[in-house]
Amino acid sequence: MDNPFKKAIAEGRAQIGLWQALASPYCCEICAGAGFDWLLIDGEHAPNDLRSVLAQLQAAAAFPVEPVVRLPVGDAVLVKQYLDLGARTLLVPMIESAAAADAMVRATRYPPDGVRGVGSAIGRASRWNRTSDYLHRAADEICLLVQVESRAALAGIDAIARVAGVDGVFIGPSDLAADLGHLGDPLHPDVQAAVEAGIAAVRAAGKPAGILIADEQAARRYLALGAGFVAVGTDVTLLARGAEALAARFRGASEQAAPPPAPSVY
Repeated sequence: MDNPFKKAIAEGRAQIGLWQALASPYCCEICAGAGFDWLLIDGEHAPNDLRSVLAQLQAAAAFPVEPVVRLPVGDAVLVKQYLDLGARTLLVPMIESAAAADAMVRATRYPPDGVRGVGSAIGRASRWNRTSDYLHRAADEICLLVQVESRAALAGIDAIARVAGVDGVFIGPSDLAADLGHLGDPLHPDVQAAVEAGIAAVRAAGKPAGILIADEQAARRYLALGAGFVAVGTDVTLLARGAEALAARFRGASEQAAPPPAPSVY
């Protein structure tokens, strides 16, 4: 049941991750052995459901990597289902207030501390009740990350970070860029200033901050600023850009190569 990712970010040891958006257990298994500290299985923007997330959790289980599951929405029923599947680290998108963050904390806790339904006997999380003390230890090893990705959320980021039971705050640069009027440009100076201020605020509240950015220079900048968990790329982008680059090297001399893509979070 031990969650080394939760322990590492609490101790200030930076964790480097990779996004999983192909919704493929085979791809997840390949990436799980690549040397990353964590993999994000994306249920918000990738074509994942409960069964495909389960298959990816199973594929990653043989490797020393923490699967982090991003829910499609902050819903207590979904939190219960993903926890029962065995996802012990969750990322919840679109958290706008401390009250919303607290509701997600309560969704991860059994009564009387929360509202999580008790179904451990048929859940993978408890190894079908082979982990005899699961009900009493579960909360200690569940890692809850909440996602801040708007101006309103940034305004309340200190209060969000200070909610007991929130283990880390993830800043969503794509939606933040859009809300700041820079859709598709997460590296715009205004967005970067907001991100850096957010990282500082989360750290000042005593919690680790996280982010996804495929730009290596920006990722290293966030790590230097003290970001505790940083995803540095996605499986989709690695495949797409790698395939394009290989094809370009074999194009005829008369063919016009496509312009390089603009800087992107993904």
